[in-house]
Amino acid sequence: MRTLILAALTLAASLVAAPLSWAQTPAVALERTPSPPGAEVYIISPKDGAKVKSPVLVQFGLNKVMGVAPAGIKFENTGHHHLLIDTDPPANMGAPLPATDNVKHFGKGQTETSVPLSPGKHTLQLLLGDQNHVPHNPPVISKKITITVTP
Repeated sequence: MRTLILAALTLAASLVAAPLSWAQTPAVALERTPSPPGAEVYIISPKDGAKVKSPVLVQFGLNKVMGVAPAGIKFENTGHHHLLIDTDPPANMGAPLPATDNVKHFGKGQTETSVPLSPGKHTLQLLLGDQNHVPHNPPVISKKITITVTP
């Protein structure tokens, strides 16, 4: 069992270590992990339309239908957060999410982060990924919010 967990963590680390753009995301779709009915992810803070200072504290919410587990660890009805900043969700939901400036991974199971953002309008959205950073089927994705960062 220890070897299996180590192998899963090594795989997860390799997926995070090699950032890809949407265009570089592998075209081959992986088998997607099913999400349970009623699963919802949402941004607790900041609220849509908020005026905030940088760095912005972003708190992640997930209803009780699902739980949070680190990347590389497979537990039923769990995933980990990805924060989409000023970008749309990927067109290919069957591929691992890339790690970029616009797609932040929280593969250790984090439920909040402090994000430095330049002054101006920004969009934020959460997308849950499975142990391999692949969005669930159907995707567990939050409403996109818009915030304004003030100088």
